[in-house]
Amino acid sequence: MNKTFTSPVAASPKLTTLKAPRYLALDVLRGMTIALMIVVNTPGSWETVYAPFRHAEWHGFTITDLVFPTFLFVVGNALSFSRRKFEQQDNRAFLTKVLTRTALIFLIGLFLNAYPFVTFSEGSFQLKDFSALRIMGVLQRIALCYGLAALVVHYLKIRGAVVFSGLALVTYWAIMYWAGNHPDPFSLANNAALKFDLLLLPAKNLYKGYGIPFDPEGLLSTLPAVVNVIAGYLTGVFIQKRGNNLKTIMSLNWMVVILIVVAQLWNIYFPINKPIWTSSYVLHTVGLDLLILAGLMFIIEVLSIKKWTYFFEVFGRNPLFIYALSGMIVKTLSLIRIGDQGLQGWIYQNGYANWLDGNNASLLFAISYMLVLWLIGYWLDRKRVYIKV
Repeated sequence: MNKTFTSPVAASPKLTTLKAPRYLALDVLRGMTIALMIVVNTPGSWETVYAPFRHAEWHGFTITDLVFPTFLFVVGNALSFSRRKFEQQDNRAFLTKVLTRTALIFLIGLFLNAYPFVTFSEGSFQLKDFSALRIMGVLQRIALCYGLAALVVHYLKIRGAVVFSGLALVTYWAIMYWAGNHPDPFSLANNAALKFDLLLLPAKNLYKGYGIPFDPEGLLSTLPAVVNVIAGYLTGVFIQKRGNNLKTIMSLNWMVVILIVVAQLWNIYFPINKPIWTSSYVLHTVGLDLLILAGLMFIIEVLSIKKWTYFFEVFGRNPLFIYALSGMIVKTLSLIRIGDQGLQGWIYQNGYANWLDGNNASLLFAISYMLVLWLIGYWLDRKRVYIKV
């Protein structure tokens, strides 16, 4: 029997039966997303990273800027396979399931922000200042986007979800333009997403990586991010109805053209920008996700070339757990001190940087770490252990 567990952070384990397998191309896309997310999140040194593995500084786009929206897209894909089960449930059971899962993922995100609860400073370990804990984050955004998207597609159905998505993107554009500070309402200091977050959250609880308190996973910018999940849901439903065939692939490619063209036109007035998750960024990333998915479907389903897919399936079978574990291991290694540096830094300096130049050493470390996580995922898959929330 396959073993599926709820997250140990969120609840006690329970044994259930694994669901029927999903469409392979969708599983591979999910696994590719997790693998790339680990690589871009854990370089050997943040000082030496190849440009494609860095986020755009503000306006603009790199392959790294595609990772998070693709994560949301595949969350929507997964949601599309639950729609019949949700339709058979009464309203109370549906809301309980969705709201509970939303809360659990959000709380796991908070746990990861707090972990490992201590810092090493001035030669000693000190308890973190939990009053300054960052509230938002990657899992928190995933939780909110999942919850909102699930409500939209359940109550508004497909046509309503499409209308909601269009209104959400246009409304967000209007808010960002009219509520931002002119003449540059889309800049770091002047954008309305920052102003909105500061109305609801203390500055000390926001992300500090931009030099000022500003959260790229903030509350207002979560609204357009919901559309990435809805797009994944609609794509999943479309593929299930039309099948894995060349006609479906061609339909996806036509949608790619439309989305990319509209995104580039909108980019003139509302620049493609991940930190404030602009509407043009949503259309651009959804278009690229459809392009990648269509390519995977052509290779896997039409040409039936499948031997290479298992590597990514491993990541796709425990995605949230592997993502969470990847962050926890790195933070734990930083607390194990060897001289004046953490164990992660020591491994990087003595195992990579001492024989490779900076960018190559940093990238090889990230790939090596991703492979370690793959081995953990492989062991879980061989044991048929699937940790779900």
